[in-house]
Amino acid sequence: MNSDKDDLMGLIQIKFKGFSKGQKLIAEYILEHYDKAAFMTAAKLGLKVGVSESTVVRFANELGYIGYPKLQRALQELIKNKLTTVQRLELSNNFVCEENALKGVLKSDIENIRTTLEKISNNTFDDVVNSIFEAKRIYIIGLRSSTALAEFLGFYLNLILDNVNMVGYGISDIFEQIINISEDDLLIGIGFPRYASRTIDALSYAQKKGAKVVAITDSQASPLADKADYALVAQSNMASFVDSLVAPLSVINALIVAVGLREKDKIAATFKNLENIWKDYQVYNKKEIN
Repeated sequence: MNSDKDDLMGLIQIKFKGFSKGQKLIAEYILEHYDKAAFMTAAKLGLKVGVSESTVVRFANELGYIGYPKLQRALQELIKNKLTTVQRLELSNNFVCEENALKGVLKSDIENIRTTLEKISNNTFDDVVNSIFEAKRIYIIGLRSSTALAEFLGFYLNLILDNVNMVGYGISDIFEQIINISEDDLLIGIGFPRYASRTIDALSYAQKKGAKVVAITDSQASPLADKADYALVAQSNMASFVDSLVAPLSVINALIVAVGLREKDKIAATFKNLENIWKDYQVYNKKEIN
């Protein structure tokens, strides 16, 4: 098989003859509508094809998944980089149909953080922190929906270190901003489905120049991870038409804290100076709350 989609769909086709009548109904629906099935609970999928919830669970087990949520996650992995925003919006009712948006999205974000905690490598995390301190220059790039993550990381690393460069859209092209990157430097690329092509291009360019590359992304199979020396994986299963970036932000926050702990004295001096500046120029509202 040439892709993960072919692997899963091919497995269903291979096992099809051995399925029960109810399982065949599930298989046929997934083969034809896997984009919709990915956002259905076991109960809703069963209702859709006319079988019980337990039949759906047994179907997932028959495919080698420990429970239906594992199969559902595999289906979501297939489509999250393929669906347009309009298609995501059309599926949003399936995603939060049993609860209001607040509870549904918060529960999804909690699950993303829990999964990230289980999967992320502490050794890789430590290697990334070491790479930050070893680098002559640090470049950070994150485009489209990942721009906010990149700017958050860049803002705080800039307060701690003196060699941080943000890369983004502006007067100059992406490549003009990293043209002098070398083997002494580090590029941190941040990207989640749908992956921005320019971010992948930047990582590829840095890799060719011999720079160390770190990817903060959703999977080891991500096109960013493929171009990186180190990949920090954070779960980002989408909530409706909006990408969930809560877990990635948490990983980035941990990265900032880890770097900051090594530079505590410098940070203390920096924030002392900043407090004076903020006070002199009234950056923050000083009005007391009664």
